[in-house]
Parts: sequence; C-alpha cells; structure tokens
Amino acid sequence: MSGRPPIRILPPEVAARIAAGEVIERPASVVKELVENALDAGATRIEVEVEGGGADRIRVSDDGHGIPPEQIADAFERHATSKLRSEHDLYAVRTLGFRGEALAAIAAAADVDLVSRPATLTAGATLRLRGGRTERQGSAAAAPGTSIEVRDLFASLPARRRFLRATRSETQAVARVVADYALAYPEVAFRLTADGRSALASPGSGDPRDAVAAVHGAEVAAALLPAHAERAAAVEGEAEPARCEVTGLVGPPSLHRASRTAIHVVANGRAVAARALLPAVELGYEGLLPGGRHPVALIRITVPPDQVDVNVHPQKAEVRFRHERLVFATVQAAVRAAL
Repeated sequence: MSGRPPIRILPPEVAARIAAGEVIERPASVVKELVENALDAGATRIEVEVEGGGADRIRVSDDGHGIPPEQIADAFERHATSKLRSEHDLYAVRTLGFRGEALAAIAAAADVDLVSRPATLTAGATLRLRGGRTERQGSAAAAPGTSIEVRDLFASLPARRRFLRATRSETQAVARVVADYALAYPEVAFRLTADGRSALASPGSGDPRDAVAAVHGAEVAAALLPAHAERAAAVEGEAEPARCEVTGLVGPPSLHRASRTAIHVVANGRAVAARALLPAVELGYEGLLPGGRHPVALIRITVPPDQVDVNVHPQKAEVRFRHERLVFATVQAAVRAAL
C-alpha cells in the first residue's frame, strides 16, 4: 500500500480562499476590481477610502446604476456576471469586468458590507458577508449608486496577510490604481482618501490635462504635448485590415523621471501594465533623453475589441494584442511625431 495521502476534494470555503488569492493579491487588487465595477456601472463620481494601506479597511462608493435588490446576493456568487453570455463574448469584451470572479474573491478574503440602490428605487438594498457567506440582507436609505466596504483583508489567510508590504507601500499601490483610472477616465471624478487624508482628487472635467494635473501636478500637465497616430495593416486571409489608433499626452524631452512609473498606458479604456509596449514609448524618445531617465506619458490605445485579449492575466493587469507589431509601431510613431 502506498504511503501517499489519498486524494480529497477541498471543502468549498478552502477552495474559495485559494481562488481568491489568484484574483486578489493585495489591497490595490480589491480597489482595482471595485473601481472597474463602478466604471462599468456608468459612475461619474468614484470615492475611494483606505485605512492601513487597505488591509484594515477599503470603501469604494459610486453614483452608478446600482444593483437591483433581487440580484444583490447573486453578485457575490462565483462566475456571476451581467457582462458575458457565452464564450464568444470573450473575444469582443467592451467592459472592464467580465469573469464574475472579483466580488466572490473579495468576500472569501475579507468581511464585506454592501449598500446599493438603483436610481429608479426609493430605498437601497444591503448585504453583509462574513467568511464568504451571507450573514444579513435587508434594506436601508441610500443615495443612488453602490458603496462597498471591505474590512480585515486576508484575516482568514494569515500567511497571505504577512506577505503584504508596509502600510506606506500598500497605500502607494492603491494610489497608483486610482491614478491610472483617473487618467483613463478624465470625465469621471475620482477622490482618494488614505487614513483620513486626501491623497488624490481628479475633477472629472473630461480634459485629460486636468486628470494629469491631479496625478502629477499642474506644471507637468501644462508641459505635455498632444500625441496622435493612426495605422492600418492588411491581414492575410481577412477582408478587413488590422487597425490601431493612439492618442495621448507626452512630456517634452526635458521632462523625465528616474523610473517608468510616470508612463501610463490605457488599452480600450483599460489601464494596463503593458510592459511590452513601454519600449515603444521610449523608442519614440530615442536620442532625446539622458541615459537612465524615462519620460512622462499618457498613452491611449484603441483597437477593435476582437484584436485584444483581455483574459490573459488573473488580475486583468496585462492584455495581449493580436497585432502587437502594429500597436508597437503606432505607439512609437505617435510619441515621435509629438516631439
């Protein structure tokens, strides 16, 4: 008889916590998912509050469409989403969220309280979850929109909580998420409060320069140059060519940083890391920047939805372009033409 332990199916709560660890890596992951949900709900105002770097408390409030009371509990079931109906929809995703995993993952990793009210109703619905399970559901007076409060992140996963960085580092990661989406959606007003102090406030004017001013300061915003390029390329076996348009704002060569943290990339409305495209931005500055320095840039990439795969990363932080060479060349051309 083998000494190997028998194969057993994990209890549902253990499986849920393991799955949560793939989607929710740190407090900034929670903020990212909740902000994306708010944007998908048509919010024009999003307020984010964090305490203890977000490990102790996160609250994201918006003025979006709200969740109907009869659907509020289903929102926290795994793979519950209003954004996909079939596998085919994955190849034309137009929303920021689509898997239906985020809220379930957050509830498995933290205590959650939600209040949501569609504008057509006079009262809001409330839901309290503990350990991923509904503890209480009811109604309450509420403004139109949704407010989700997340407390004691990873309290049930002490090993994961120990791997969180210092409060300051976690707060900076949250600020980066909010900044990225403030830049991606200048028409939406964002406010970030960290431990009771205002950390970022973007007015939602619709002018990208105002969003840049909120993130990097008015002097930087005033110095940026408009960038634009549009390209198409024939694709073998397809009637329609591949297309890519790049718009944005880029700093003059005299404006540079010691790291790449001031390069922001938005792909079809989604703030992404886009590591493969950062060299394209910097190649646009070839011969213009001092050695070891990096530009300030906001790059917005638009391609047809079926030409970008947003389902390649557990936290949707990366995307894969079907015609990456075309996108790379268009980004480089847009930057170079602006300088």
